[in-house]
Amino acid sequence: MSEDGRRILQPEGWPQPRGYANGILAKGQILVTGGVVGWDETGAFPAGFLPQVRQALLNIRAILEAGGVGAEHLVRLTWYVTDMEAYRASLKDLGPIYREAFGRNFPAMALVQVLSLVEPAAMVEIEATAVVPE
Repeated sequence: MSEDGRRILQPEGWPQPRGYANGILAKGQILVTGGVVGWDETGAFPAGFLPQVRQALLNIRAILEAGGVGAEHLVRLTWYVTDMEAYRASLKDLGPIYREAFGRNFPAMALVQVLSLVEPAAMVEIEATAVVPE
């Protein structure tokens, strides 16, 4: 375990993941978000996939901060997108947006395309789990 109570799990012989971890072992207090969308504090969505991703990530960061938790405590993100091609087409620009919100902290992640989200204007919804060491 590292000083922050987490251990990145990388099975021997597996290729090194880029921008995420295969798994993380952590011990401590858990903070779990609901599905966080890319709207601002007034409920307005920015136009476009990347601006919504940026806002969703910043919204998660605000929830973490409200719990006294930092991005370094993230252990899992689950992304739900309505357009996988928009995600794939945005890969080059996603890195800087992600690092703006979370730095170089890369938790275990999953990405799922869905038909729609509860908020009709939402293009992305992200759930986050963080573990704060005891």
